Amino acid sequence: MASEDRPAVSDKDLTSIAEARALARAARQAQNRLAEYSQEQIDAIVDAMAEAVTPHAETLARLAVDETGYGVVADKVQKNLFGSRRVYEFIRPIRTVGVVRRVEDKKIVEIAEPFGVVAAVIPSTNPTSTSIYKVLIALKARCAIVISPHPSAVRCITRTVEIMAEAAARAGAPAGSIGIMKTVTLEGTQELMKHRDVAVILATGGLGLVRAAYSAGKPAYGVGPGNAPAYIERSADIPKAVRDIITGKTFDNGVLCSAENSVVVDEAIAEEVRREFQAQGGYFMAPAEVDTVGRMFVSPQRLPNPALVGKTAVHIAAQTGLQVPEGTRVLIAPLAGVGRDNPLSIEKLAPILSWYVVKDWREACERCIQILRYGGMGHTMSVHSRNEDVILQFGLKKPAFRICVNTPTTHGSIGLTTGLDPALTLGCGGWGGNITSDNISPLHLLNIKRLAYEVRPAVAARATASRGRAQAAPAEAVDRGRLPRVPIRPVPEGIPAEALAARIDQFLASRGLKVSASARPAPGASTPEHVPDVICEEDVREALKGGRKLLVGEKTIVTPSARELGDAKGIFVQAGWPS
Repeated sequence: MASEDRPAVSDKDLTSIAEARALARAARQAQNRLAEYSQEQIDAIVDAMAEAVTPHAETLARLAVDETGYGVVADKVQKNLFGSRRVYEFIRPIRTVGVVRRVEDKKIVEIAEPFGVVAAVIPSTNPTSTSIYKVLIALKARCAIVISPHPSAVRCITRTVEIMAEAAARAGAPAGSIGIMKTVTLEGTQELMKHRDVAVILATGGLGLVRAAYSAGKPAYGVGPGNAPAYIERSADIPKAVRDIITGKTFDNGVLCSAENSVVVDEAIAEEVRREFQAQGGYFMAPAEVDTVGRMFVSPQRLPNPALVGKTAVHIAAQTGLQVPEGTRVLIAPLAGVGRDNPLSIEKLAPILSWYVVKDWREACERCIQILRYGGMGHTMSVHSRNEDVILQFGLKKPAFRICVNTPTTHGSIGLTTGLDPALTLGCGGWGGNITSDNISPLHLLNIKRLAYEVRPAVAARATASRGRAQAAPAEAVDRGRLPRVPIRPVPEGIPAEALAARIDQFLASRGLKVSASARPAPGASTPEHVPDVICEEDVREALKGGRKLLVGEKTIVTPSARELGDAKGIFVQAGWPS
């Protein structure tokens, strides 16, 4: 049979695709219900999830390291708690239901609507913390979510999501609000992202995955590589700058995309900075060692070797044949340039730093731009300086949307040591091919509709005439120079009704016509008191019974049956005729 000839991977792909479709449909059903929840109901669900997953921070961290081989348990614990506590504390007071803002001076009322079902792709480098974060912000925005875990981190991601989903269900979340794919393939993930019931994509991972997310035909928040440079300017507090850079680069063995990847240092202080790095555990590689590590760490496709990603500096040294001192925390590669000829100038998801010496901050500016263009546009960088003018120049000129000042890029970019919004998905804006440069929060999963009241009257483009009287634009509009002034002609005095009737009779007679006797009231007949808006047949019959005439104005509506009967009986009087 054909099914027997099909490779096993194809069967897995079909299973994954079917699973993606089923989860997306279930999430859409849940979405319909979540959209009707009150703020109190949503907050209760978010509270329950954060409270449930926090005690498991260490267990999930160990599970992630055991399954993926990446990172440090203690650092992953900190990241898990960052999600379940810091992110939670930030999003807890945000209003995401009903009226969320009133702009009184503009008379605008803003009302939140959930974006819809979220397809969330989770990386292997930060699996459990990213899962916690994405589930929290999605449900806070009243969005159902379907998780597609990285194939090498399915167990730890699944366990994290199960803990949160169970807590959400107990707090009243509808079934299907939080789904996770158990059979994961590229084809299944692509099916999920393209499914008609999915409204928006949250993609964190490699460049290929992010490009796939943006080509799925859906709104997407995708974050790719960082390759963050760290500049040490001559006025910097050197011991602190070095400590910050090593702290950021070694945190979870460098697997965060915002971790420092290069050090750019002023020539005037280069030797002092070098000695400080060595004192704090930095090992400067010789040219031959740089070449060896470059060949073994970077693939021909300019990607880091998965076997060395997220490992310690000592482990990488041992695997590449380097002899390094005990206690080495970071490997440092002095490089002459950026690009293909310098493999270690790429983003390195491990405690390896490239090293560049420059003359001054202007040359540093150009070097940092080169580094960012080689895989980190729009993401993150840092500047270590006490010169506010230099700091401002870096802020004005660098193509990075998070410029961390005197703090580790790893911690500063996600809002751990800075005032930035706490997040584990960091937009890279137009420079990085992303739709936003923000740290992603529940606000990015909301659509805002607006009640907009009139604050200024509509003004006609030009004056119009009506009933013989010129209508001019309001004086204030004329005064603003928006409309030309239109002279208002005086209304001429009216002529007596008898004279007007005589003129009309004379005109009609010249055309061979004669005024019907029924058009004028008979002498002594009662005259109508007002001009009605509508005359129906019943009105005509009532007038006939009472011996009355009916006055017909230019805007009076006369029904066909009323017209036929009234003309036959001669009871209509045209407004303007004398009585």
